[in-house]
Amino acid sequence: MKRSVLVVLATALTLLAAALAPAVAPAWAPVGQATVHPGVQTFTAGAQCTSNFVYSDGSTVYLGQAAHCSGTGSQTDTNGCTSGSLPIGTSVDITGASKPGKLVYNSWLTMQAKDEADPNTCQYNDLALVQVDPADVGKVNPSVPGFGGPSGVGGAGAGETVYSYGNSELRGGVTKLSPKQGIVAQVEGNGWSRTVYTATPGIPGDSGSGFLNSTGAAIGVLSTLQVLPLPGSNGVGDLGSELAYMHANSAFSAVQLVPGTQPFSASLAGAILGA
Repeated sequence: MKRSVLVVLATALTLLAAALAPAVAPAWAPVGQATVHPGVQTFTAGAQCTSNFVYSDGSTVYLGQAAHCSGTGSQTDTNGCTSGSLPIGTSVDITGASKPGKLVYNSWLTMQAKDEADPNTCQYNDLALVQVDPADVGKVNPSVPGFGGPSGVGGAGAGETVYSYGNSELRGGVTKLSPKQGIVAQVEGNGWSRTVYTATPGIPGDSGSGFLNSTGAAIGVLSTLQVLPLPGSNGVGDLGSELAYMHANSAFSAVQLVPGTQPFSASLAGAILGA
């Protein structure tokens, strides 16, 4: 009888120790060998998008994509408080991964569950997280191809130079067309979004791709292709605002942007030649 009690106590202590043990940080793949990284394509029920950055809570690894990548409405449905979306748990194919990822956070679904009413938040909060299968975590590197970084989360005002890596399949696999340099035309939505011009503009399939400022800080996520009032520009949601909303309104308060293992270089020519 005493031996049974001791066994139960020992088992309980083992489980408690495991629960209290610090999370094991992921070991990132070398840049040249990583097959999963910012800029790889994601496919949600066939809808193509570009991943923005890598995120982690210290153990679990996520890729970011735009919330509208799992949208069920038309391309003009951009208000996250009223637009439909596939549910949490939806399978997401990740280029370079051996197994599908899983949609675990979507700002649109979160806003609808919270009855969000702020018009700027509803219009511009466009971020989702796709959990990378544990079998593929060893294939991940958080560095942005060509440019390196990100160095953290930051901002950019009107007139500032920005950089991005779009990877739409419409480019036919020509990766030298993926690195982009541009300029912020205006900040709108009470800081929730930026209108950005890049050479060339983002195209369908680039949605969700990340933007960096001149120091390599991550500033936003490509959300919309603008027609009016500035044709050929792109709407880029503010990443800092999107992450703050996620931290305050979901179970992912511990999830943070993962800095790149490569230092940032603000050289479009270097990014193109290295692509």
